[in-house]
Amino acid sequence: MAASSERHIASALDTAARLLDANPREAERLARQAWSGGVMDPRVALILGSARRRLGDYAGARALLEPLAAAFPRAVNTQFELGATFTGLGDLQRAKAAFRTVLGLKPDHTEAWRKLGRILFQEGDAAGADRAFAEAERASVTDPRLRSAVEALSRGDFASAETRLRSALKEGPDNAAALRLLGETYLRSGAPADAEVLLARAVELDATLEGARFSLATALFHQQKGLAAAQIMEDLVARDPEEPAYRNLLAASLSLVGDFQRVLTLYEGLLQDYARQPRLWLNYGHALRTVGRLEEAVRAYRRSIGLAPTLGDAYWSLANLKVVKLTDSEIEAMLGAAADPSLPEEDLIHTEYALGKAYEDEGEFQTAFIHYARGAQRRKAQLAYDPSETEAHASRTKAVFTRAYFAERKDAGAASTSPIFIVGLPRAGSTLVEQILASHSEVEGTMELPDIGLIARDLHPTPKGSALPYPDSVAALTPEQLRALGEAYLSQTAVHRQLGRKRFIDKMPNNFLHMGLILSILPGSSVIDVRRHPMASCFAAFKQHFAQGQAFSYDLNDLGRYYRSYIEIMRHFDEVFPGRIIRIIYEDLISDTDRSIQDLLAKCNLHFEPQCLEFWKTERAVRTVSSEQVRMPIFRDGLDRWRQFEPWLSPLKAALGPALDRWRD
Repeated sequence: MAASSERHIASALDTAARLLDANPREAERLARQAWSGGVMDPRVALILGSARRRLGDYAGARALLEPLAAAFPRAVNTQFELGATFTGLGDLQRAKAAFRTVLGLKPDHTEAWRKLGRILFQEGDAAGADRAFAEAERASVTDPRLRSAVEALSRGDFASAETRLRSALKEGPDNAAALRLLGETYLRSGAPADAEVLLARAVELDATLEGARFSLATALFHQQKGLAAAQIMEDLVARDPEEPAYRNLLAASLSLVGDFQRVLTLYEGLLQDYARQPRLWLNYGHALRTVGRLEEAVRAYRRSIGLAPTLGDAYWSLANLKVVKLTDSEIEAMLGAAADPSLPEEDLIHTEYALGKAYEDEGEFQTAFIHYARGAQRRKAQLAYDPSETEAHASRTKAVFTRAYFAERKDAGAASTSPIFIVGLPRAGSTLVEQILASHSEVEGTMELPDIGLIARDLHPTPKGSALPYPDSVAALTPEQLRALGEAYLSQTAVHRQLGRKRFIDKMPNNFLHMGLILSILPGSSVIDVRRHPMASCFAAFKQHFAQGQAFSYDLNDLGRYYRSYIEIMRHFDEVFPGRIIRIIYEDLISDTDRSIQDLLAKCNLHFEPQCLEFWKTERAVRTVSSEQVRMPIFRDGLDRWRQFEPWLSPLKAALGPALDRWRD
């Protein structure tokens, strides 16, 4: 009878333990029912303490778990529950001690590493948190065939990790864990498109792999696929609303689709929990800047600097506001950081650009140029840009997209006049033109949309499976396929069109590279080429550290050759479609603003509206580096700013060649 009773109690406690996560109240009821009174069985105490912790009664959980942990100091589950309880009570030091005890007893306890990482992150120890999360990653891989790959990945040896993972996938092509790790390898080595394919397959095979889903969302985010990334992250946040990495990526993804109210709400919630995290303040500052709350953005950036005095991105973000001067103490701190050989490369690059802006504001132009050039040189070393490839692309564009090509496809493409494409070089005035047009009641400003570039990327192998390179592959498409691509673009960009207006703007400046594709799939769209003096335009790009892309902008020779390719492509389409492309000369817009705006509206088939003349009063999110300037009336001071740096711009002049004199043509 006693043996039978013991088996019954053990069975009830096993059931209660299994119910802890799904139904802690029922687990507590079963445990109390199994307890016959008297001295509490350790198993009962652990289940009751765990249930109380899950129900939010941290004081009650502590009363049960603390004496239990003292009596059984080597009981892993008890120590873990005590650590989680101390976390809930806000006693982070005791929580850390408990989790470290767990890891001393069981070094591969994944969840203990994760919870320790969260505490370190909350304390502002980003490096310690990263190490803890890396250990959690290693511990989560239980397949011994994959452990060596995980070790290689953790130390940044991507080639070895890929070799080991491909070997594992030869043995089992549907090994979801191996696919996930290979996708992670590609993601960390800068190939998000390849990572997306592998991670999507891993999730398809095993939807419970939250790490794979998070990495898939990250891969999508890095390709500017904000809506798809946000959809994944919404679900992950719903499952684990306390995970800061999930909330942060959700906020970043939502920023790509323009939902800045939620972005701000997410960051404000994160900062309530993790106020010592400098990068969260940095991201919050970016969101505040986008919606025009500049004073708050400045405070957020300076709060970030206060927490991390060598965080170069925070200094650059502050300098990049264009309307704030860095203080003497901030300049001194940056100079000290830049002289430290242990400063991480990304921090050093951002710091050099921030110092360039600081010295430019002080009128010390030679010193400013030295810092800009140092930052550019270091950034260029990280990138693979070959100007001859852009020049070859320009030649192929001219060869493919002829008058005869368009005559044969006069009825192809999607029948929509909604899109307005603004193209040119970055920092040439495209944001100003966008702000003017977005002040019109029929036009919605969106952002620099990646969709045309993504369509172009997918057109390398044609639907017939041949290996035609882009843009030649466009000529292999049927009129129906061209129409489908145009309709796909309209569908994909719908998430950015939230005001229901007739027209919308896509101001990705580099879309001039895809002018043939645009006119093939969206023949009714408007195209505005915003052009600025090549020295002013190119130098403005040179001294700008872009968040991503624009690999041509970190070398004066590359910039000059890129500008020439741009002029060559646009001149070709002027010849193919005389008068089709609307050209706006930035200098003319500045010197004769009212007339230029009225002409622009007429050429876009928009009736005149006076609010377009007072564009700076239009309230909207602006995500580009010109966001502050377009919230003010026209100012002329920056037109010839480049001349202060002319003594050091000879390589740019030489590379521009004839374009220096014929840029208005």
